[in-house]
Amino acid sequence: MNEKEFYIYLGNKLADRIRVKFLKEKGMIIDLVIQYEALVKEKWHAIVRYDCTHGFFHRDTLKPNGEKEKRAIEMPDLNTAFTFARQDIEDRWEWYKEQYIKKLK
Repeated sequence: MNEKEFYIYLGNKLADRIRVKFLKEKGMIIDLVIQYEALVKEKWHAIVRYDCTHGFFHRDTLKPNGEKEKRAIEMPDLNTAFTFARQDIEDRWEWYKEQYIKKLK
């Protein structure tokens, strides 16, 4: 098995990042976590997380009060899910952050 973990920084500051962690076996992803994190008020906050922790691929939208909204997403395999999750966060991270900050107030 091959496990990898790394960050992808977004925007022109180091205040937004994607945490990527996955486990591969024979070229196929068998476990993954792709999480958007933002530095808000000098603290890192997880805002959106894609994973398959509960036995199915899903997105958790996290709220400042600790609650989360879980949405199952059907994908043919975790390789496709990996690409989907990463692209969604890269395309929409600013919107996700804006929504999170609104809920802080």
